[in-house]
Amino acid sequence: MSKKTKIFKLVLLGIVLTIAIAVTAYLIPVIKELGTPEGQQAFQTKINDSGFLGVLMLFGLQFAQIFLFIIPGEPIEILAGVCYGSIWGTVFIMISAAIISAFIYLLVHKLGRKFIYDFVSKEKIEKIENNKVFQNPKTIRFLIFILFFIPGTPKDLLTYIAALLPIKPMEFIIISTIARFPSVISSTWAGASLLEGKWQASLLIYGVTFFIVAIVVIIMRKFDKDKITDEAIRTIK
Repeated sequence: MSKKTKIFKLVLLGIVLTIAIAVTAYLIPVIKELGTPEGQQAFQTKINDSGFLGVLMLFGLQFAQIFLFIIPGEPIEILAGVCYGSIWGTVFIMISAAIISAFIYLLVHKLGRKFIYDFVSKEKIEKIENNKVFQNPKTIRFLIFILFFIPGTPKDLLTYIAALLPIKPMEFIIISTIARFPSVISSTWAGASLLEGKWQASLLIYGVTFFIVAIVVIIMRKFDKDKITDEAIRTIK
């Protein structure tokens, strides 16, 4: 990793921590009161008063989450649901993810694999590139969808590597964005429920969503006769 990249990552991480602390300090006083109608109204008022600055701060957190891929995405998605509700929170996260993924893809395409080596080890990149399941044009779209669809896979790592795979930029952005939807909607919906003081509902939403995702994954794997999904997951972890 070059010295410039180390400095860049440290600066970006510092900005993220600053934003996170600022957001926490900004919201804690009203979050404590979310269990009451008055507290909920106060929270909504505070978010509305923040205007574009609030949107920009949330976008900055998500940018860092995808760009650094060391920060879990769920807390940011829950925060989006708390701030803007399940529908608009989901819209915000999906559009932001598409924009950020396109930005990273273009950076990798322009700067080449040396740029990736500053964020991902050369050994990991070569391991993925040399694996035939990632270089098969006939199955790569299915593979990208299922890897982004399954919770817990290092999907943001794939955003860096996508430019090296046999898939067109627009195809990757569309497929990866759509595949994020179940995880995003469950998190934003849970966040919206938290705003209303419905803690049990938030847990139920997560449980139902993961159950549905599990069923879909099982069905899709039935059609995956060559077990390329299992091979891909072993390779990227």
